[in-house]
Order: sequence, then structure tokens, then C-alpha cells
Amino acid sequence: MPSKIPDVVAPGTLAHREQPVLPAPGGLVIRPWRPTDALSVYEAFQDPALQRWHARVADSESEARGWIEEWRAAWAGERDAYWAIADAGTDALVGRIALRLIVLADGQAEVAYWTVPAARGRGVATSAVETLSRWAFDEVGLHRLELTHATANEASCRVATKSGFPAEGTKRSAVLHEDGWHDMHLHARIAGPGVEG
Repeated sequence: MPSKIPDVVAPGTLAHREQPVLPAPGGLVIRPWRPTDALSVYEAFQDPALQRWHARVADSESEARGWIEEWRAAWAGERDAYWAIADAGTDALVGRIALRLIVLADGQAEVAYWTVPAARGRGVATSAVETLSRWAFDEVGLHRLELTHATANEASCRVATKSGFPAEGTKRSAVLHEDGWHDMHLHARIAGPGVEG
């Protein structure tokens, strides 16, 4: 049955191009993952604050290397896209940013991120979210980006707000963490001139 509404973004828009490297303010670069990032990912996931908000735990550098293989392969599938956030001068890993749950036909995706302990409080996540959002709207043509976080995760709420993602509401008992079900704040940003957020 034909649809009356065309795809917002055509299939293949991501898969038919190389995953980009995006310079970001604050001396950062958002780049595709490399196998050599495995040790840094493993070390990042030893942080209790990072573990608190994630369901996965890295038990070894080898396991982290497997994740990186999955993240690199995801680009071709156009459902998820993962980048490393690195220091532009040293290439040291300072975090991860992703577009998850991409639905090109609807022009929508979810932004997700984390940072290593040494990078927190420096605006790294905010810079990366703003840069990736601009690219997703201007270069890919997405219409709506969502960002969710546990209501107890105040740092992520600050990042969302500073990055131009106003709060839209609370998804009750939406995500199961190790300590039980969490309510999630829903933030969103819409493309287009003159559109708030």
C-alpha cells in the first residue's frame, strides 16, 4: 500500500557515506570509533558514576573491543550511529555520543552520551550534543531529536537544557536500572528556523 507521506530522510542517507569526523568547540573532535579505543572504553566503564546509568558493564578490554566492533558496524544499518568524543590535540578519549533508535523515514533519532570522569564539568557533553545535533539536522535532514535520562540524573538534565533540548515531560517507570525502575525525563529538539529548541 503506498504511503501518502514521503520519507523525511531517504534510506541509505547514512549508509551511502562515510561516517564523518566533526570538530566540536572546546578543542574536541567527534570521530568514528577505532579498535585502539578499547582500553579507554574499558577504563571508562570502571567508573561507578557511569555504571549507575548503564545496563552494560565491561569486564575486559576484549569485551570493550567487541562493543567497538558493534558500534562501527551500526553505521551501515542506519538504526544507530556511535562516535567517540576525543581531545582534538591528544586524541585521548573523553566520551561517547550516539544517535540511537534512528528512524530515517520519520526523521527522528535519540541522542545518547557519556563522558569519562576527567572530562566532567568542562562542557564536553554539551559541546558534543550541540555539534552532533547541528549535523543531524543540517546534513542528514532529521526533524526531531529526543534525549532521555533518569530523573535522578541531574547532570544529564543540565546537559540537555544547555544543549537546547527543552523538557517535554516525564516517562513514568520507563527504564530498568540495577536499582529498579526509573522515571525518565524526555527532552526534544526540533529542526527548522524559528522553532524554539
